[in-house]
Amino acid sequence: MALSKIDAVNFLTGTIPSGNVANATLNAVTALPGAIATGKVIQVVSATLGSQVNSTTSSDADTGLNANITPSSTSSKILIQVSHSGVLKYTGASTLGVKLKLFRDSTELDVLSAEAAWNNTSNFQDVGSVSNDYLDSPSTTSQINYKTTIACANVTGTNVAIGSGSSLSTIILMEIAVWL
Repeated sequence: MALSKIDAVNFLTGTIPSGNVANATLNAVTALPGAIATGKVIQVVSATLGSQVNSTTSSDADTGLNANITPSSTSSKILIQVSHSGVLKYTGASTLGVKLKLFRDSTELDVLSAEAAWNNTSNFQDVGSVSNDYLDSPSTTSQINYKTTIACANVTGTNVAIGSGSSLSTIILMEIAVWL
């Protein structure tokens, strides 16, 4: 059988009707090609806090540990990694603990610790650190602020703290690509 050589450059001229091409318009796309990367880190933002922050109330107060990120897509997820070091309660009520929370802007996302350093006595208690990971779906391309708050758990009028001895606390924000 004889083989034929086809001149691919000059073989096809003209236009292919759009009805003959799958996904010819953006509205016609029903699935993305398998080669599109998902689950990839698009950007990373971090911040640190190296000073002690005290609280004597059961109301949430900003710790000063916060970071801003502007997602590049509404389908992106934000992975938040928080580590508060030097978490302690001073001598005080036996029911006292340190409450730490994570917020996106003014929305509470998670309680990192409901009663850190709680030891059922009125003695000083230092727990070292409280760490947490949280995966958020903010569905926006506007700038977002993630922050932590501190409060006395269960009792007001005593004293709890993070950053004892000026230990370092950190927050890391990672935008993760998710294609729907």
